[in-house]
Amino acid sequence: MRKFLERLWSDERGQDIAEYAVMLAVILVIVVGTIRLIGSNANNVFSEVSSAIQ
Repeated sequence: MRKFLERLWSDERGQDIAEYAVMLAVILVIVVGTIRLIGSNANNVFSEVSSAIQ
């Protein structure tokens, strides 16, 4: 049992997957935040242009 726990503790193969998952989550948060910001600003610009045309 002790050897199994030592081997499990020193095994770093799953660490790469966790790091990639964290990086992916951070990138997704940045992308979604940017899209929401741009979408909100684009909506305001189109509303102002529409008001100016009418």
